Amino acid sequence: MNIHGKTAAEIFDSVRALVQSQQLQPGASLPPVRELAVALGVNRNTVAAAYRRLVTAGIATTQGRLGTIIRDPFLSGEQEGALPGTPLTDLASGNPNLAWLPDVTAALRARPYRPRLYGEPTVNAPLAAYIRQWCEPDCPASFEVELAYGAVDAIERLLSAYLVAGDKVAVENPCFLSSINTLRSMGLQPVGVPVDEQGMREDELEEALAKGVQAVILTPRAHNPTGCNLSDRRARALSRVLARYPQVLVIVDDHFSLLSSAPYHSVIPRNASRWALIRSFTKALGPDIRVAAVACDGATARQLRLRLASGTGWVSHLLQDLVEAAVMTPETMELLSRARDDYARRRQALESALRDQGVGFMEQADGLNLWIPLQTDDQTVALALARRGWLIRHGETFSVQEPVRGLRITIADIEPAQCQKLAQDIRDCLG
Repeated sequence: MNIHGKTAAEIFDSVRALVQSQQLQPGASLPPVRELAVALGVNRNTVAAAYRRLVTAGIATTQGRLGTIIRDPFLSGEQEGALPGTPLTDLASGNPNLAWLPDVTAALRARPYRPRLYGEPTVNAPLAAYIRQWCEPDCPASFEVELAYGAVDAIERLLSAYLVAGDKVAVENPCFLSSINTLRSMGLQPVGVPVDEQGMREDELEEALAKGVQAVILTPRAHNPTGCNLSDRRARALSRVLARYPQVLVIVDDHFSLLSSAPYHSVIPRNASRWALIRSFTKALGPDIRVAAVACDGATARQLRLRLASGTGWVSHLLQDLVEAAVMTPETMELLSRARDDYARRRQALESALRDQGVGFMEQADGLNLWIPLQTDDQTVALALARRGWLIRHGETFSVQEPVRGLRITIADIEPAQCQKLAQDIRDCLG
């Protein structure tokens, strides 16, 4: 392995060149820090700095005692969504129920499209007014309204506006798949903060912030994958912790807001200098409606505008027209109310079946997913369930740093008749 160099930058460039020329293949182990330092005649801190830069750049990954490994640049993490062609009953997709997605073509018929040109306001005035009224009770006194192409796009733009590769970001553990993939692609370091039935734990968040975390992403309700909701007490405790770190970017991903049965409890402290509340339209109107509202402080709003200006320019007014026409009609709001009740009924049916079988699950949850915490090997359980015809995600998929064992079941399409059979199969597979 012909690695050379006397500085961290030179060692980094040498390894990168070996990877680009395919002399170092994905999965190859780099020499231990001490060993390479002796071979090159440099301080081991110099090699350690080069290795850290390789990890930040996505060229390598650390594997604990296994050392530093060359990473496959084309290896992506798992994604949300259905598995086409599977013969299994798919309870892993994270998708909403198609029956509860409104007909957006009706919105187009009701409000024909009006072409826009460069220089026009980037947010439809009626939609901006709707978002302001929607978010005002849950935001600090002064805020501005922006849009992004969905919650994940909003999170990526917010992080890009303030953070650089290598920065640490506190996230829930287990964590939403898309957040894990976003942080990985940006070269940011996720710091997992455990959750329980009341949401992110304040003591663990304090510990993460003390490690130099630059941003916090948290879900106030319908957390994916566990479905947990912040209690009022927990939200106030988290807010007190965040108030001691006013420079940290606080991102609240209220993705399920339009469909949630749980109350919203704010964690954004009054002295926060950089914050954003994201509320997506995609769970209610359909994943293809890539629009999310962002309420944030003025400086962050200006940063978002700069990020949009250098790329897409603005969120498509055609999409804005669809969202505006949909959410402002009584028919859509009635449909969303029925969807909310239906999701709750499906969840309750599965919860009841699990109780009958003595299988524990995350209580008082919301959203499209139900979480079963496990103490045993969850991959083995998921595989055993697949042999019985069920496609379910296991906890390793959602884990950050410390592994979290469990099963995530998407309840959006589950039928009451399936619940008893699934609960029995889970009990049997748990032994």
